[in-house]
Amino acid sequence: MNRLTRSLLFFVPACLFLASNPANAQQASRCADCHYAQAANQRADDHLLDWDRSPHAQENVGCEKCHGGNSRTFESAIAHRGVLHSTNKKSPVNRANLPATCGSCHVGPFVAFQASRHYELLKTGSDRGPTCSTCHDAVSGTLLSPKALESQCGSCHGPKEVAPRAGRARDARTMYENLGVVAKELKLANAMIKKVSDKQRLADLLEDYRQAEVPLTRAINAGHKFVYDDLNEHLTTAQRRIEKLLANLANRAE
Repeated sequence: MNRLTRSLLFFVPACLFLASNPANAQQASRCADCHYAQAANQRADDHLLDWDRSPHAQENVGCEKCHGGNSRTFESAIAHRGVLHSTNKKSPVNRANLPATCGSCHVGPFVAFQASRHYELLKTGSDRGPTCSTCHDAVSGTLLSPKALESQCGSCHGPKEVAPRAGRARDARTMYENLGVVAKELKLANAMIKKVSDKQRLADLLEDYRQAEVPLTRAINAGHKFVYDDLNEHLTTAQRRIEKLLANLANRAE
């Protein structure tokens, strides 16, 4: 998964303009411009809007990064050359290939996911093998809420015990609820640090922030392994460091 806090990448007036004109959200790629113009039904519009509201659009990651093709032309035949439908086993967005495609940017989660039983199941071609879009959606790049994640896990690890460890879905929900709380605490610390003017203190706080961020990232990666004991251990370390950081900020608030 990505860093939990993002830098502001676009100047505010530009953001407002892009928000009012979604087809212009991607500067380097013409895919969205053309597809918005050619969209003939609501389903296509929804697909594009999901992308437009996603972290990928915010980072100027266009359609071609996952689907292939040529994003620098409006000529349909040239733009779609080499693009394969997701049902094609050679397509980079085929569910079995999706982890490698996403992993070209999201290296940590991909490496962790490869160590999981879920990845082994996916590579067998089983439809029950989860892939990136199972939890992050096909386009939006978001994470399911803990409650929705419990439901998704429960489709296999549920009361009927289609897969081993029927309590897995409940455990997943609890872990990600806790992870969400810790992530919010880290975000709060980041906002408070930005208000510090003393350069030396700022440098010290930023180092403490990085030390708190590391175990949180490791917890997220452990989640992609679905090893919840490791997730808990790293999350506990992160929470302890974040609480210490917040206490330091509160005691010497400027």
